[in-house]
Amino acid sequence: MSHEAALLHELPLTAAARTPDAIALHDGARRLSYGELAYDIERFASGLASLGTRRGDRIAIFLDKRLETVIASFGAPAAGAVFVPINPLLKPDQVGYILRDCAVRVLVTSTDRLKSLAAALGECPELHHVVVVGAPPAGTALPVPLQGWSELLDAPRKAGHRVIDTDIVGILYTSGSTGKPKGVVLSHRNMVAGAKSVASYLGNCSDDVLLAALPLSFDAGFSQLTTAFRAGASVVLLNYLLPKDVVKAIEAHRVTGLTAVPPLWIQLTQVSWPDAARQSLRYFANTGGRMPLDTLKSLRAIMPQASPFLMYGLTEAFRATYLPPEEVDRRPDSIGKAIPNTEILVLRPDGSACEPGEPGELVQRGALVAQGYWNDPERTAERFKPLPGHLAGVMIPEVAVFSGDTVRKDEEGFLYFIGRRDEMIKSSGYRISPNEVEEVLYATQLIAECAAFGIPHPSLGEEVAVVVTPREGQVLDTARLIAMCRDRLPAYMVPSRVESREGPLPRNANGKIDRKALGEAMRAALAAGEAR
Repeated sequence: MSHEAALLHELPLTAAARTPDAIALHDGARRLSYGELAYDIERFASGLASLGTRRGDRIAIFLDKRLETVIASFGAPAAGAVFVPINPLLKPDQVGYILRDCAVRVLVTSTDRLKSLAAALGECPELHHVVVVGAPPAGTALPVPLQGWSELLDAPRKAGHRVIDTDIVGILYTSGSTGKPKGVVLSHRNMVAGAKSVASYLGNCSDDVLLAALPLSFDAGFSQLTTAFRAGASVVLLNYLLPKDVVKAIEAHRVTGLTAVPPLWIQLTQVSWPDAARQSLRYFANTGGRMPLDTLKSLRAIMPQASPFLMYGLTEAFRATYLPPEEVDRRPDSIGKAIPNTEILVLRPDGSACEPGEPGELVQRGALVAQGYWNDPERTAERFKPLPGHLAGVMIPEVAVFSGDTVRKDEEGFLYFIGRRDEMIKSSGYRISPNEVEEVLYATQLIAECAAFGIPHPSLGEEVAVVVTPREGQVLDTARLIAMCRDRLPAYMVPSRVESREGPLPRNANGKIDRKALGEAMRAALAAGEAR
């Protein structure tokens, strides 16, 4: 296969045709060449076909990062099915919800995870098969037939279903405002176009070694696979417990590219980096929220030869913008400009374009815009809408994704993130971005982590509250922290409530600090206190 990949599973298969002996994946002591990966993808696809999998059937994958996770993620599309990666941190009830919501037909999971899922699987009438990685669990009654991983791959060869690039290839579940996750529906075209775009500006090549530290159920985590496979690069699969595990993996594998979320980057600035780890990275990339400037400065000091790529994206369109490394010194607080083959608009509520410096909603158009939310036409209609002022004479309206994020654009076209519409703090008639407050808190260098949010106030509407953790080995001086905030923030943005706690702040399933949960907990505690 020598043509340009148009379908998701063609990314590794095309690389295998070029360089079959090159290493595609590292999983602890296990390695898989591109030739071996392609062979196993085709065997998995054939195994699904032998189970009677139909075109478009959903195949859920509930595993940690391992070779089998990758094989299943690309093997399901090769069979003409739709892969549904489930974050391994989710609890059985949450997994059961996803299995029911998108009517999963086949679940791929491990022996230990299957034991905890037994009750939830009984409530999934559309589930026909469970494929188990490892020995079948002893003494566990299950309502669904089991198939061993090796047994599936050794099934008699059977062809899958033909698909084209506009067909659905995956459903990525992301946390929703209602508490129930929402499934973002992606086509082959969405994912392949995203891989091509990101690999182009990161300059990925066959010599790269990328570290997959983010969950593969997270769009930026799965992107490590797609961009690497498009370039014929290697990927190191890492299930880390501590930040130092990440540094050890960088050193051991001579990693050249790492993409992470701000909480992990913050932690990585607080551990020791051996010279070999400091020198191997060609680039580091940030996604999933704004990286504090103090953290960026520390990372650049740790690995001065590495190019920093500051990125912004949303699961509904994979990736939206990036700031070229050569612009970081001039505008480190910018999220950059649109990635290749994407256009970013900043629009007012009436659909007209904002002037430079005027806040508006970030709207993305192009090949990366997802197909909507699974089984949720109401929320799909809210977020995925026809562009206003469409070209005259074009009969089919173009649908763009309206992010719900507030940004502004400067005179040169660079974008600046202000905040999520549903996270903005509204105090004394002002709209306050929690990111701006957090940026100042980090700049004080008195804290390790923080989260800012609004809590109800009888006269202000909301007041600014923050939860912070002290730096390791230090005792936080709250009064000094507030005094430094007063020096750097207007009065209406200065936190009026500061809660200090030990240890890392809670994360959501994608590794981001769970600002929403922290805010809800403080609001509930205050309400309970008032009730007493």
